[in-house]
Amino acid sequence: MTSTLAESTLASLKELEDPKILAVNERHGDDHAVNLTKLRAVAKELKKNQPLARELWATNDTAARLVALLICRPKEFDQSELDSMILEARTPKVLDWLINYVVKKNPHWNDLRVLWLEDAAENVAAAGWALNTHAVITKPEALDDSAILDTIEAQMKTAEPRVQWSMNECLAQIGIHRPELRDRAIAIGKRLEVLKDYPTPPNCTSPFAPIWIEEMVRRQK
Repeated sequence: MTSTLAESTLASLKELEDPKILAVNERHGDDHAVNLTKLRAVAKELKKNQPLARELWATNDTAARLVALLICRPKEFDQSELDSMILEARTPKVLDWLINYVVKKNPHWNDLRVLWLEDAAENVAAAGWALNTHAVITKPEALDDSAILDTIEAQMKTAEPRVQWSMNECLAQIGIHRPELRDRAIAIGKRLEVLKDYPTPPNCTSPFAPIWIEEMVRRQK
């Protein structure tokens, strides 16, 4: 049974729906029609509320789930809950926020990283690789970077799109944060040519790993 607060939140989100926003989001695989600035304002007014977050997540409505991810308390989810949520997340924005706003702040993130890397589902495996990247930056002792590069070299070229994107980010971050492996990371990127021709707006850094690595290293000098 949905609480009064959950019902009023859903009604508020419904009032904020804009067909133009939906049209833009659909081009990126998302299905919500609410401007994210306005959605964040709804979440800010609600403040942190874990029971409400669980209610909103259970609606299966994308806008409601985005609010849920903003008002939840990430450390209060247990591992099995997050394992279920990654399977239930249907759209790119929900997946992105779930990983970055919740899973990375949860004490079980490293266990989930290991679990998800072995999953056959594209979204779940991509999440595992996103957590690999998180570990490169925050928990280097958890990883065998050379072995990860071996896997990237063998699998990234033919990986499913979301997995490939996450693997490429991991490759770039190893090259940026591990000077001793930088040349190898750049060489792998050049050989595989993943995202080499990705459209990149002016004044933005290409996601092609060799360019990305060299640009970030240059900025650090």
